[in-house]
Amino acid sequence: MSMRSVTAGALGAAFLAIGAAGAQQPPTPPNLDAIPEKMPFANPYGPPISAQRAEAAVQATIAETTKRGWAMNIAVVDSGGNLVTFTRMDGAQLASISIAEHKARVAVKFRRPSRAFEDAVQKGGLNYILSLDDVVASRGGIPLIEDGKIIGAIGCSGGTGSQDEAACMVGAATINK
Repeated sequence: MSMRSVTAGALGAAFLAIGAAGAQQPPTPPNLDAIPEKMPFANPYGPPISAQRAEAAVQATIAETTKRGWAMNIAVVDSGGNLVTFTRMDGAQLASISIAEHKARVAVKFRRPSRAFEDAVQKGGLNYILSLDDVVASRGGIPLIEDGKIIGAIGCSGGTGSQDEAACMVGAATINK
């Protein structure tokens, strides 16, 4: 065997070992057979958010996103998932109009932030989540809770998932205290 063949073989083996050692292991899925003592995400539905309060949440979101230079679509739905108010900021992408509404509806219907579905798919490997009706596995939908009851939800879209979520958190903070 030539020295060149031995060197090539050794380098190839080294690269395989490094690749195998550096490869990420798939996430360990949660135990789906575990039975929780309490129902998760069990906040009851309350009366629908008023148009005035919904608009205040949108205005707080606009102030934050304007400060950061982000053009967003912002939707607020009531406790039944019905659109109360919507704003498309100048320059926000058109595809995000329906996505913002969808994120808000997911958050109110499932009584949890839409990020829970993103985490279930991305971190938990629970791809069956994507087969549930009306799910969007993307952050940016936050329930609006007053006195322990869900009165609506806010959804933002137009940036990255983390930008959408950060924007929604500002609007949600006007209600969720």
